[in-house]
Amino acid sequence: MKPKDIAAFVFLAVTWGLSFLVLLKVVHAFGWIGAVTLRSLIAGITLLLLAAATRRRLDFSAGWRRFAMVGATTVAAQLIGLSYATPRIGTAMAAILVAAIPLFSMIIGQVWGLERITARGLAGLLLGAAGIMVLVGFPSVPVTASFVFGCAASLFSSFSAAFGSNYANRHLRSVGTLEVTSAAFLFGGLMTLPLLLAVPIPAMPSAVDFLYLTILACVMSAMTYVVYFRLDASIGATRTISVEFAVTVIAVLVGTVMLKEPLTVIQAVGAVAIIGGCVFVLDPFPRRLKAVPLPSAPPLV
Repeated sequence: MKPKDIAAFVFLAVTWGLSFLVLLKVVHAFGWIGAVTLRSLIAGITLLLLAAATRRRLDFSAGWRRFAMVGATTVAAQLIGLSYATPRIGTAMAAILVAAIPLFSMIIGQVWGLERITARGLAGLLLGAAGIMVLVGFPSVPVTASFVFGCAASLFSSFSAAFGSNYANRHLRSVGTLEVTSAAFLFGGLMTLPLLLAVPIPAMPSAVDFLYLTILACVMSAMTYVVYFRLDASIGATRTISVEFAVTVIAVLVGTVMLKEPLTVIQAVGAVAIIGGCVFVLDPFPRRLKAVPLPSAPPLV
């Protein structure tokens, strides 16, 4: 990779890895619904302003229903699951389960006929599934109702991200990434907005809380996607999506070192199994030129 590609890769890994820490602060201040709604709307508006500043003419002629579906899955459902789960199961475990997105993506892609499963991919799927069972089945904290619902929400978040990515690949392949991303954030934010009636913002946030929200929305959501898609065009989708492995490592380090979250040896084994399974599925550094399936888009963490 070129130096600028390496810099972009490192930027994405560090930014998304640290985003779990910022997400915890935003959820604490705004609630898990408020965090999703405000983050999504601010990120969508930021991307529209970026398009206007660069005089980029956006084309949404593909139809609002398709953009709404991507927003409902990759933004609303994914971020709701992630925002609900992270405070309940910890940043480290949430980050590890997020790394399972490519595994879900391979299953959906196989069902929809978008890609053909290989022996290597099947091995990766089985290895990753075993890692998830180990991670959830042998937690480092007591198994409570909150923990179980948190794990379910995290897996639902990963599945939603994979579903939305495959849907976009199937129905919006010819649409620009800026159009898809901005529309997804805006639709996702509008869809979750009514839920604030059921889960309101707990109290008036402070100025520093709004700063964290702005960083999460503008830097860790909107800006990272611009960098991600530029890197994707430079080094390819498969190698770019492998940034998820680095994101998981950084997020786990943040959780265990900075937040003092427990991480047992058996959980570390589960994490290695999930990441190893994703390596088999993605094959980010193939030894010979060959056709590779389009992997899922990265998590909007």
